[in-house]
Amino acid sequence: MDIDLSGEKLKSLHMSSLDEEEDEEEDQNDDVEDEVSDEDDEEEDRVPMTLGFVEKPKNPWTLLRQYFPSKAGGTPAWLDPINLPSEKSSLCDFCGEPLQFLLQVYAPLPEESTFHRTLFVFMCPSMTCLLRDQHEQWKRHPETPSRSVKVFRCQLPRVNSFYSSEAPAEDGTEQPLTAGAKLCNWCGTWKGDKICSSCRKARYCSGKHQTAHWRSGNSSHKVFCRQMDTSDKESESAASNFLWPEYEIANEDEGELDEEMANDEGSASSLISRSRTDGSFGKLQTYFKGNGENRSWASFQERISLAPEQVLRYSSSAEAKPLWPVSSGRPSKLDIPKCNYCGGTRGFEFQVLPQLLYFFHVKDSEDSLDWATIVVYTCEASCEGGVGYKEEFAWVQLASQSISHR
Repeated sequence: MDIDLSGEKLKSLHMSSLDEEEDEEEDQNDDVEDEVSDEDDEEEDRVPMTLGFVEKPKNPWTLLRQYFPSKAGGTPAWLDPINLPSEKSSLCDFCGEPLQFLLQVYAPLPEESTFHRTLFVFMCPSMTCLLRDQHEQWKRHPETPSRSVKVFRCQLPRVNSFYSSEAPAEDGTEQPLTAGAKLCNWCGTWKGDKICSSCRKARYCSGKHQTAHWRSGNSSHKVFCRQMDTSDKESESAASNFLWPEYEIANEDEGELDEEMANDEGSASSLISRSRTDGSFGKLQTYFKGNGENRSWASFQERISLAPEQVLRYSSSAEAKPLWPVSSGRPSKLDIPKCNYCGGTRGFEFQVLPQLLYFFHVKDSEDSLDWATIVVYTCEASCEGGVGYKEEFAWVQLASQSISHR
């Protein structure tokens, strides 16, 4: 696995208010939406993007943290394995449940302080919480924001206490310099600060996950708790059956796809042959149903059709803009908060597309998790210092009612 030290590779609908008293606020948001100009759409066509595709890794060890992976589903490969986000940061601000790992993107930058740099996205799998998230999202810069989707940025210099300064061995033998924090035995994601009072071995990030592990059937902690060899019998991997399937994220330059299409003289055969699963091209089209009169939707569909299995669109260019599936629910520049740590401007870095839900086998039902796009904005200076994981900002656009039923 080549480490991208240059940083060239992968490194909503405005929901109606839940309370009538928010009507005035919504009117203000509608006025601000006018600030989103058509120039953004034009810029989308000029800036090349790096596309991310999920695939099962040929070698599972490539997803270990010492290989600096980009990955989706499963558990995170924490870059800083010790100084993880706080317990409060790990929870959905609405239901209080620990957030679930969605994906991470390895995105180093040229500066020494960002020699290693990874962005992590977590979200609550509850659509109810995501709908509440939309209500809060439009409250511009609240003192205490409430979110069900959170993004964390972590970066390290080349010389650090966790990894060798040399590129890792490509044979799976590479080992990190230090062990990581003890993680929750249930989710394998968050720091396991709570210890089972009986065996004093099993660790949990929350009482809810301890209860879930205890009640999880034949593989429950209840079966092993009072046995002396608990650590030997219980797997070190996450015990939860509710994590999303794990994939490696492979990348491809969108410009190369444009060239392939041009050389193919308009034939769609090269596009169809890119399918990584039988029949996936047709099934993925169910994520593209939309209002034909919506110009944003038409532009989105045309751009995505070059590679319909893409789940991620990334660019380190300051000129890059997200590709919006829906014209409504787009933030203005004023809706994107300044960096919480240096006060600097945040800019677009990547977006997550709804096709990822297909690969996660999310069921097609009215109350299942769904989004039009998740757009991640990060500190343009990628500021350093302070906490190991800095929280960035995600803007979630939901599909309108005419589009949302897949």
